[in-house]
Amino acid sequence: MGQKINPIGFRLGTTQGHHSLWFAQPKNYSEGLQEDQKIRNYIKNYVQKNMKKSSGVEGIARIEIQKRIDLIQIIIYMGFPKILIESRPRGIEELQMNLQKEFNSVNRKLNIAITRIEKPYGNPNILAEFIAGQLKNRVSFRKAMKKAIELTEQADTKGIQVQIAGRIDGKEIARVEWIREGRVPLQTIRAKIDYCSYTVRTIYGVLGIKIWIFIEGE
Repeated sequence: MGQKINPIGFRLGTTQGHHSLWFAQPKNYSEGLQEDQKIRNYIKNYVQKNMKKSSGVEGIARIEIQKRIDLIQIIIYMGFPKILIESRPRGIEELQMNLQKEFNSVNRKLNIAITRIEKPYGNPNILAEFIAGQLKNRVSFRKAMKKAIELTEQADTKGIQVQIAGRIDGKEIARVEWIREGRVPLQTIRAKIDYCSYTVRTIYGVLGIKIWIFIEGE
C-alpha cells in the first residue's frame, strides 16, 4: 500500500508556507513549539465556547503566529468572523487579555488580528467541521460527503477528496469510505493542495475525517 505523507509538510517551501514564523535558539525551540500549540488550542476553545449555538461551525481555517522579541502577532483566518463578533462584540479584546494572562508574557506585547477568508468552503478545516456537524446530527455519511463536495464546487476548486474512517453509521466493524471529485495530484509538488485531518466524537465512537483540496497550479 502507498504510504501517505502530510501534503502540507511535503510542499513546505514550494507552494505552502509555515504557519509559525519565529527564530529560537536550539535549547528554547521546544518551549516555543509547545507555546504555539497551547495558544492555538486556547483560541480554538475560546471560539468554540463563545460562538452562537445555532451556527455550530467555528470557522477557523488556520492560526498564524509570528514572534519577535517584544511582540507576538497572532492572525486568525476565519470563514465567518461575523458570527463571533455578533455574539461577543468585545470578544477579541477579551481573548487578547486572557491570552496575555495565561502565557504571562509581561515583556512581550500580544496582538490578535482576524482576517476573513474569501471562500470559506474552499478550506478543508471549515469543510471538516461542516461534515462533523452533519455526522453528529446523524445525517448519513454519503449525504454529508456529497453536500461538502457541492459546497467546494462553489468555491472554484480543481478537485477534492474526502475520507471518513471509523464506525460509520454505528456499524460494528470500522471501515474507511472515500469519495473524490475532480483531480487531486498528491505526487505533484507544484500542485497546491490544502489538507486537514479532523476528529469527530460521535455516540458510537471516534471518526476520522481527512480532506484534500486541490486549489491551483502545476
